[in-house]
Amino acid sequence: MDTGTHIVMGFAIGGLAAIDPVVASDPVTAQSVLIAAVIGSQAPDADTALKLRNNAVYIRHHRGITHSVPAVMLWPIGITAVIYPFFPEANLLHLWLWTFLAVFLHVFVDIFNSYGTQALRPFSRKWVALGVINTFDPIIFGIHIIGLIIWAFGADPVPTFLIMYSVIAGYYVIRFMLQSAVRHSIKNTIPQADSVIIAPTIRFYQWRIAAETKEHFYVGRAYGRSITIYDKFKKISIPDTEVFQKAQTDPNVSAFLSFSPIYRWELTESEDQYEVRFIDLRYRSNDHYPFVAVVQMDQNLTIQSSYTGWIFSEEKLKKKLDVLTID
Repeated sequence: MDTGTHIVMGFAIGGLAAIDPVVASDPVTAQSVLIAAVIGSQAPDADTALKLRNNAVYIRHHRGITHSVPAVMLWPIGITAVIYPFFPEANLLHLWLWTFLAVFLHVFVDIFNSYGTQALRPFSRKWVALGVINTFDPIIFGIHIIGLIIWAFGADPVPTFLIMYSVIAGYYVIRFMLQSAVRHSIKNTIPQADSVIIAPTIRFYQWRIAAETKEHFYVGRAYGRSITIYDKFKKISIPDTEVFQKAQTDPNVSAFLSFSPIYRWELTESEDQYEVRFIDLRYRSNDHYPFVAVVQMDQNLTIQSSYTGWIFSEEKLKKKLDVLTID
């Protein structure tokens, strides 16, 4: 989920902690739990700082080790160790328990996005992405805001947030039902599809779809049960040539290929340069595919420049490549 939703979730968990008699009867513990819940609901996204290095490192590692099984255990210990000295009279066990819940829920809800997490590490590096909730879901965010406002006006937080999370749980069930209906419609539209990726959008009934058959890629949108296919690409394996072998050694390209499950490639050759481009097919927007990896090489296959990330115009991509050109 997005940062804003994780923040409001942290406050809601801090309020729901009043269901715990130890927290409800001890203002010091309650205050420390609220602070820890807000921090814990954000902690796994500390790897966002990897953007400061470069996109390749961020793409390869975001929602990786910081969302893993060991991390879910270690984050609460670290957060509790930092907060407890400021609240030495708080109940340490219950402070840790509610911090653990905040961290766990952060990782758990991220699984429902199309981006997903490597939540099964170290047992598996597979990305777990159920793809039923958009990274920012205005309904989930709005329900949290309503719950927090009701609490702020003096309502008992326990029934308030129990009802709120019951409504959200029902919403998740509805999202799974909608996704299932879309998947069924795609199978009817493209019966030969071997794999289908369905990604939610910020709009309740709209979904991005990308399907793969033995010979083609299909990209489109679903509105309810209605499927619209916008693009159809011939499925061509990456050529086993020196140009592509060299391109795949580039960190930006390597990171892209480790992350993207469905993509196509393009090769452009000029008198003095090769440009290899890999294009993720999951994020079509306004006739454009913004998530790419691009590498430029001279005729001697020396990499001159490369980039991976979100680009919404060729002009911006050119500027990125010009800035990153290797002297």
